[in-house]
Amino acid sequence: MINLEDLEFRKLDLTGLKILVEWAKNEGWNPGPHDADVYWATDSDGFYGYYLNSTLIAGGAIVSYNNEFGFMGLFIVKPEFRTKGIGRKLWHQRLNLLVNRINNNASIGMDGVVDMQDFYKKGGFEIVFKGKRYEKTGMEFNLDPHIFTIKEDDFDKVLNYDKQCFGFSRPQFLNPWISLPDNKTFKYLEGNKLRGFVIARKVSNGFKIGPLFADNNKVAEELYKACLNSVIGKPLYIDIPMVNQGAIQIVKQFNAKYVFECARMYYGQPPKINIDKIYGITTFELG
Repeated sequence: MINLEDLEFRKLDLTGLKILVEWAKNEGWNPGPHDADVYWATDSDGFYGYYLNSTLIAGGAIVSYNNEFGFMGLFIVKPEFRTKGIGRKLWHQRLNLLVNRINNNASIGMDGVVDMQDFYKKGGFEIVFKGKRYEKTGMEFNLDPHIFTIKEDDFDKVLNYDKQCFGFSRPQFLNPWISLPDNKTFKYLEGNKLRGFVIARKVSNGFKIGPLFADNNKVAEELYKACLNSVIGKPLYIDIPMVNQGAIQIVKQFNAKYVFECARMYYGQPPKINIDKIYGITTFELG
């Protein structure tokens, strides 16, 4: 029998964060091999967990984006320590700490799995939309002439576009995220105007899109095809917000296979975002 008072709550170092990401891999969440490094660059003070006899047994993210917005994710308790009240205690302790890490009245987001959504609602979170993951095997396509690879000097434009869809500027996340090894990145240009962009990163099994932001269905479809064309024969995953009918239409059009779902939930006022431009959610872990 574990005495909850014996648990030590403390901030994770990078090694602890990498353990959490490895657990996520074991849970089938399909993270990338370098995700932990980007998460750490985003907010090195944003990861906490419980230790028992100096061994990490549970943890999660409480990331602050410039104190303007918080995000809770990567919430995992080692299987042998579940159903003992550890997760409940950790979740509330993380939430209270994150509330104190961000500005007054700043909101907090999370993506809750179906089985935990009622628990999160009791903790003050409200569902705003469902997010569903779909899988499609990469295949060959002729690329639209407006499609180009994202270059380093595109970063300011990409960052500004990203802010429309995320609600807050996050260069500390997006810059290393774009630059991950083996990434596939594409932009859609009309003249000098950025109409959308996509990042598909290498993950444990195949590649995962995140984000795919676009002005309209046509642009989103061409960016999706560019990703499929870049990973021929390999699984490609995309997490779509089920309030974007264009995103739903695209996964149906390409006969993508449903994998699982979460729900985007917010504590406090949801951020102002252009949901019609969100065809692929960036991550379920950091928003």
